[in-house]
Amino acid sequence: MRRVVITGLGTVNALGLSVEESLPRILAGENGVSTLTRFDTEGQAATIAAQVDWDPEACGFGVQDLRKLDPFTMWGLMASDEALRDAGLEGLAQAPEEERERYGAIIATGIGGITGILEQQQVLLERGPRRVSPHFIPRIMANAVSGQVSIRHGLLGTCFTTSSACASAGHAIGMAWRAIQYGDADLIITGGSESAITPLSMAGFASAKALSTRNEAPELASRPFDKDRDGFVMGEGAGLLVFEELERARARGARIYAEVKGYGSTDDAYHITAPKQDGKGPARAFQEALRHAGLKPEQVQYVNAHGTSTAFNDSIETTAIKRVFGEHAKKLAVSSTKSMIGHLLGAATGVELVYTALAVHQDLVHPTRNYTTPDPDCDLDYVPGEARAMKVQNALCNSLGFGGHNVSICIGKVEG
Repeated sequence: MRRVVITGLGTVNALGLSVEESLPRILAGENGVSTLTRFDTEGQAATIAAQVDWDPEACGFGVQDLRKLDPFTMWGLMASDEALRDAGLEGLAQAPEEERERYGAIIATGIGGITGILEQQQVLLERGPRRVSPHFIPRIMANAVSGQVSIRHGLLGTCFTTSSACASAGHAIGMAWRAIQYGDADLIITGGSESAITPLSMAGFASAKALSTRNEAPELASRPFDKDRDGFVMGEGAGLLVFEELERARARGARIYAEVKGYGSTDDAYHITAPKQDGKGPARAFQEALRHAGLKPEQVQYVNAHGTSTAFNDSIETTAIKRVFGEHAKKLAVSSTKSMIGHLLGAATGVELVYTALAVHQDLVHPTRNYTTPDPDCDLDYVPGEARAMKVQNALCNSLGFGGHNVSICIGKVEG
């Protein structure tokens, strides 16, 4: 099997429009959650979110782009541009066709173009069917993001979108790893993008009792593993990575952040929204990732947890970690990116793997924000307070989604 490495990183999230802008804030444990300003929140149970602060025009998008592209696609394009620049591959579209036939895009979204759906539904109701935009379908379809990224960068190889709720980007990343590992591709842009902060989606998640309603203190709302957690905070943005075959990356002198070593994917087969409380489903995903990587549990130092700040997820994920790691679980550093930028749904694993790769590369783990009151059911080391300098030889990045989906990605330093 061929080996796969990460050579480029890109992100758009509530703490910045790039890795360069967001990383110092992530390491400082800053807050990206604020009161919703994008729409009228009257009657909404949750009126806070981790919103992307951006100007489409300043980011290179014109009036025609706004008609044709949903925010999740535009953020995916921005993150892909950054990831390729970071990898030293910004001129990829000019490469010979026979090379680009080996390059692809596997990019996830959980909900897709819900912004465009709501806009055009309003047009239909107010102005009639003939005024619905001809760009409506290609704008809102979930695979718009992978298709547009491939068009922009001339990627002629495999191209598709995965959609499995909060595990979407985890599955995309696993498929990208396998495509290169099995020799079907040499380079893949992978991760996820999501723009689901809308009145309808906020109302839907709130009705399901999934969202934090700490509306008067948004900076305290996302608190994974803390005893006083009361739900997740909606986030948005994108996280994309360039995956490359190891020898190709070495041959061109690329900077390598980490090697992708393993991937585990399971299902609880229990309930469409509630995780099974014994933690066996996530535990099997963690074990599969370690098995593919050829690692023992004690060879892992860091876990970037799914860590949503919901009562069930955090305690069950903790149980699953302890099932797999045993006594070594107490020696792990475990932190949640969602404590700062909220839950990016289908894009979550993409953004979180970006910061996990940086942890491996820099030997520096970001903290879990708002972890102040220990919960007896969550009794691991969640890196409270501030970033931690530590040796990170190997790490897991976890995602658990509605539908019972469990994914774990194992990455680490290149050895040999």
